[in-house]
Parts: sequence; structure tokens; C-alpha cells
Amino acid sequence: MSVKAESNTDQKWYLVDATGMSVGRLAGAVAQILRGKHKPTFAYNQDVGDHVIVINAAKIRLSGNSKRDELVYHHTGYPGGIKSISRGKLLDTKPEKLVERAVWGMLPKHRLGRKTFDKLKVYAGAEHPHAPQNPEPLKVTRDK
Repeated sequence: MSVKAESNTDQKWYLVDATGMSVGRLAGAVAQILRGKHKPTFAYNQDVGDHVIVINAAKIRLSGNSKRDELVYHHTGYPGGIKSISRGKLLDTKPEKLVERAVWGMLPKHRLGRKTFDKLKVYAGAEHPHAPQNPEPLKVTRDK
């Protein structure tokens, strides 16, 4: 059983500037766009979402003490190979991974979720190679 291929004619490209934004709020808004929940044609079993480009991931904001207290774990695949790094150090070294992990945490964990995650492009700086797709700027606001 494979994920049904939908026509990509109605898929748009959005550009999000992450400067000064909170990681969780950014990830939640991006996950909504990737899944297609903002569209009236949304269906849980189809890929109707849009592509999202996140720029300036290095300028994202971590709130509270999460820079030093919260750890991000990964496993090397070898016995005893669990590794950890603080969110602050991950932001300094690989800010793209920090944003990708936050968005992945808000997507479903099955075939459609993996296909949806492939539509996310994250860059540490303001430069990106997706100018030919004419991405629309997307302003993510704080909803409270």
C-alpha cells in the first residue's frame, strides 16, 4: 500500500523568516501549512499541504532556560550509542536540525507524515536556492 499521489498543481511555496520567533510557535505554524490544515480541501489521508522554506534559523529564539536545561537526544545505532546535546549548543552548531526536529515532533509518524516532512526546507541564513518557485512570504503571528 502506498501513499496516493495527488496532483501538485495546487501546492504553493511559502517563505517564513524565523528571526526572533519562538521555536515551538514557529514549528506549530509550519506543521499546519505542511499538512494542509489551512485549506478547505484538507483530508487526513491525503497530502494536500504546501511547501515551506524557513530562513534565518540561526536567529530563532529559545525561551526560558531551555538553552541549557533541555537536551536533544539521538542514537548512533551502536550499543550504548545514545548521545545528547543541549538545545543552546544545537542552535549554535546546527540550527537547521533544531527547527526540523521541532516540526517533525508536530507531524504524524507514518508514511504520509514522512512525505509531508520532505516538503520542509530549512536554512540557517537568509540565502536559499528556491527562488524559481516564487515563494510567498508567510507571516507567522503569536496567537494567544
